[in-house]
Amino acid sequence: MHHASPQRIADVARQNGCRSVAYTYNDPVIFLEYAVDIAAACRAQNIKNVAVTAGYICDAPREEFFGAMDAANIDLKGFTKRFYKKLTGSEIQPVLETIAYAVQETSCWVELTTLLIPGENDDPKEIEALSRWVLDTCGSDVPLHFTAFHPDFRMQSTPPTPPETVLRARQIALACGLRHVYVGNIKHFEAQSSYCTGCGARVIGRDWHLLSTWQLSDFGNCTICGTQFAGRFSGLPGDWGRKRLPIRI
Repeated sequence: MHHASPQRIADVARQNGCRSVAYTYNDPVIFLEYAVDIAAACRAQNIKNVAVTAGYICDAPREEFFGAMDAANIDLKGFTKRFYKKLTGSEIQPVLETIAYAVQETSCWVELTTLLIPGENDDPKEIEALSRWVLDTCGSDVPLHFTAFHPDFRMQSTPPTPPETVLRARQIALACGLRHVYVGNIKHFEAQSSYCTGCGARVIGRDWHLLSTWQLSDFGNCTICGTQFAGRFSGLPGDWGRKRLPIRI
């Protein structure tokens, strides 16, 4: 049995040169107290905290949870009550409330992800409605990621999402006024990369987890025209790339 106390996790992260600790796979809202304690131990050592969550959380713990996080990627799984009830057995409204709260009332950096499932939430009209809600509620600078579905577990009979569907969703969101829209689970350098909203230059080049172009200052300004790029920045990135390092606690 491994014992991973909050302090031990923070110490191991520091020893391995980690700038942040992410809470993911099991949604951290189900171990909220543990995640908050780890976050406090990490912050004491200047290590950031990142949550990956479905955003299905009540009002009272919502404040404590997002107060402990420096950044969060929240799943906006679809944009209809039918989708949430049919595929998740839950309701969409608490998720919308969580997103609005995190963006409007906290200092936590928020990004959103929508997994596009063929025949379930990939209708262009639904994608447009979702994108317009994000624009109206979160503003034009909150990043939105559209990712491709791959058959697995209880949905093995559902086909994978065609790359064209994911790229079309990105174009719809951009046309609605969102400025940072990305694709995932497909290989597309241009649609995975980031562009300056001032001069249009590619400021971050991405190929899956590998960074190439980096045209941002330590504070996130475009090095070509000086425009501030939306996000949180603390100097130049590392060069870890796609490597994985198993760590025993």
